[in-house]
Amino acid sequence: MVLARPEVAEASGGSAGPRGRRLPRGKASLRGAAARAALLALPVAFFALFFAYPVASIVGRGLREGDSWRFGQIAEVVARPDILGVLWFTLWQAVASTGLTLLIALPGAYVLARLDFPGKELLRAVVTVPFVLPTVVVGTAFLALLGRGGLLDDLWGVRLDTTVWAILLAHVFFNYAVVVRTVGGLWAQLDPRQEEAARVLGAGRFTAWRRVTLPALAPAVAAAALMVFLFTFTSFGVVQILGGPAYTTLEVEIYRQTAQVLDLSTAAVLTLVQFAAVGGILAVHARTVRRRETALRLVDPSHTAHRPRGAAQRALLGSVLATVGLLIAAPLAVLVERSFDGPGGYGLVFYRALQSAEASGGTFLVPPLEAVWNSLQYALAATAVALLVGSLAAAALAFPRTASGGAPTAGRVVRGFDALLMLPLGVSAVTVGFGFLITLDEPPLDLRTSWILVPLAQALVGVPFVVRTMLPVLRAVDARLREAAAVLGASPLRVWREVDLPLVRRALLVAAGFAFAVSLGEFGATVFIARPDNPTLPVAVARLLGRPGELNYGQAMALSTILMLVCAVALLLLDRLRPDRSAGEF
Repeated sequence: MVLARPEVAEASGGSAGPRGRRLPRGKASLRGAAARAALLALPVAFFALFFAYPVASIVGRGLREGDSWRFGQIAEVVARPDILGVLWFTLWQAVASTGLTLLIALPGAYVLARLDFPGKELLRAVVTVPFVLPTVVVGTAFLALLGRGGLLDDLWGVRLDTTVWAILLAHVFFNYAVVVRTVGGLWAQLDPRQEEAARVLGAGRFTAWRRVTLPALAPAVAAAALMVFLFTFTSFGVVQILGGPAYTTLEVEIYRQTAQVLDLSTAAVLTLVQFAAVGGILAVHARTVRRRETALRLVDPSHTAHRPRGAAQRALLGSVLATVGLLIAAPLAVLVERSFDGPGGYGLVFYRALQSAEASGGTFLVPPLEAVWNSLQYALAATAVALLVGSLAAAALAFPRTASGGAPTAGRVVRGFDALLMLPLGVSAVTVGFGFLITLDEPPLDLRTSWILVPLAQALVGVPFVVRTMLPVLRAVDARLREAAAVLGASPLRVWREVDLPLVRRALLVAAGFAFAVSLGEFGATVFIARPDNPTLPVAVARLLGRPGELNYGQAMALSTILMLVCAVALLLLDRLRPDRSAGEF
């Protein structure tokens, strides 16, 4: 069969219909707008009901006194010296954490994308496990490494707790996987022959990478940097445990004002400040990425990976393995070691105690071990919701103009929604959790006693990862491929199945893995809505850590170890079950 060239779809100035029929430009544009609106309907409804409504309700309660609004209080709170200090520290530590994470993780993204070596699948799972751990657990693990009696203290007498370095290193530990998965997923699909051609023309290795590969990776790097910044900008558990009273982020201050000081009005103002800051950052990000969008030549990742060649690549692989060992494996090893270090020596005392509700001293109504099954059920449901909502949103945002052979574009409304999708990562989880409690308590949205409430809260955090993971790949698909398929008589559904799906299947599995991992470890909002008889793993760990006693602490370490193992096994199984070797990083 002779295939038509992509230029055929552009010849008549129209768009191809279901069987190759031409549609006038006006009708094609209306048809495209209708298709995009249909794709956006569910994501818009989801975010309106389960994000905008709860957050707006709780902020409104904080800023209202009777029937009047107190907007003047915003300036009063922001002008306070203590709040200005919190704002400054929140901003600069997020910038420093993002830069340090990119510097350390980009070599890892290259290694996992372009090099083939024994143990690669295990390394993928290891670097992702920290991302699902509750912040309280990671803070405790780094305290054991960097604090009094920790590894550095024992070896060299150095303590880093209550310093900003402990916070920055813990943030890199958390977000290493974000850069590796997001950037590495696209890097593995870039055609290496383009960079090789530049070298044939006389460019050096670094010059060829800087001028050919880096511009192609720019959208993925920007997406990863944005996610890292948002997570560190709203950091809570790490700062609270490792920073001590000297360091406070907006998230920590919102929690303190809400749960300790009981000053809901100040917490509402800080939530608005956080909301405005995140919105401004997302707007700048959207404009920057839109200017850099290009159609890329994507290839099968199995054709781009190769064994390390030369001393430089072997040294790079060794440095990445050493970094993962020191920065990621060491804190995880501390958790495992402490889960077996019982009162009478090493054994399974803490694991046996998880089977009894009485052993927790009344912390739970059910044995803590049931939290494992609860978390798996919630995470699977949240992943399904996040994939459905996020995939529809990504498809709408990447929807091309009709009859344009170039990069897809979007209207102002669609670009605005692109930025709004990231707001759940930048708005206080405390605010979202309280918002769920005070808004979803009346018919037809009385969900306080429903099991679906927890997966909905988890999916709110998973959707941005689905969108940010799929969007760069969807936008990189050359629109002329779709138009050529339509000229040959393919229906829109078949065009999606035959053209888009093979190229984005990899990103879809990466998105599924991210959504599942994030759901397993979500803590901020879940802690307010998980019922005592159905706790999740992060909530169970936090409650055990909050009670005194060696047994409770040991059970928390044991549950944390189980959470790590569940995540690692899930990621390895997903990697094994993917349809082909080009299906994705997860």
